[in-house]
Amino acid sequence: MNTRVGTIGNAAPLVADAAPMIDPFGRAVTYLRVSVTDRCDFRCTYCMAENMTFLPKKDLLTLEELDRLCSAFIAKGVRKIRLTGGEPLVRKNIMYLVRQLGRQIGSGLEELTVTTNGSQLARHAEELYDCGVRRINVSLDTLDPEKFRRVTRWGDFAKVIEGIDAAQRAGLKIKLNAVALKDFNEAEMPDMLRFAHGRGMDLTVIETMPMGEIEEDRTDQYLPLSKLRADLERQFTFTDIDYQTGGPARYVRVAETGGRLGFITPLTHNFCESCNRVRLTCTGTLYMCLGQNDAADLRAALRSTEYDGLLHAAIDEAITRKPKGHDFIIDRTHNRPAVARHMSVTGG
Repeated sequence: MNTRVGTIGNAAPLVADAAPMIDPFGRAVTYLRVSVTDRCDFRCTYCMAENMTFLPKKDLLTLEELDRLCSAFIAKGVRKIRLTGGEPLVRKNIMYLVRQLGRQIGSGLEELTVTTNGSQLARHAEELYDCGVRRINVSLDTLDPEKFRRVTRWGDFAKVIEGIDAAQRAGLKIKLNAVALKDFNEAEMPDMLRFAHGRGMDLTVIETMPMGEIEEDRTDQYLPLSKLRADLERQFTFTDIDYQTGGPARYVRVAETGGRLGFITPLTHNFCESCNRVRLTCTGTLYMCLGQNDAADLRAALRSTEYDGLLHAAIDEAITRKPKGHDFIIDRTHNRPAVARHMSVTGG
């Protein structure tokens, strides 16, 4: 393997001509999701316990180390990077990493995106656009400010809407993500759809995923999207389309609004057959699958004095263990999550 080292602007060193990442099932890994922090300024009831214990800050990779890791993945064929959390925009100096990665757009990296709860968006939207970000996902589960406070525990609905306004003014294209929760927001979905499409935003609805111990009973929260879709089709006309953003959503066109609606269904219809994703945590742990516990620790290789060769070898070894699919189930007998770690650890 050719391991010639080069740089792009002020970005981290790249290893040119590194071997592409092909998993055991012939799928090319071209999409990296990076959880830059496990911390969040919300405590959404389906995602976190209210009194979370977060990682000590000393355990986190520096932003410079995250830049180097991302650059190694770009050299190995990653074309899309999504920054997630927790809430990525609460990490101190996060825009340094966004700017560094943005400099690689057009030089290997094709797209840099962010998933956010919107709480910090008003102050970061313009800089995100300046750094090369063109699309973001904003998590929003209800349009009712009182219910929003209840589901997020700490969130301010008005602040999120202010962030969405700022992002659209800055030129960012927005997709809203809504977790479908039984007896909470299912009746709101028609209004959510009209709201999103009325502002030129796509909407994706997501089944709740059994990850991490929370106070709520997920068997009470779970709403199959097959049922939600059937309910929506009493009011709207859907046409299945081939539109893809690189993620697991399957999209329909809504005749009455002209917009797109996506469905992410990890439980009723898993999205694994074409998976092109791996997930990197803020500690340097690589998860080859969201719904599996197998992981690779890249931190030691990253911090080695000969990190280029060791890091690429560690990544290659990890990709050989990428499974065919996840094991998401809801344990209805014991109310146990399928995966013990919280969603905020790997960023969804």
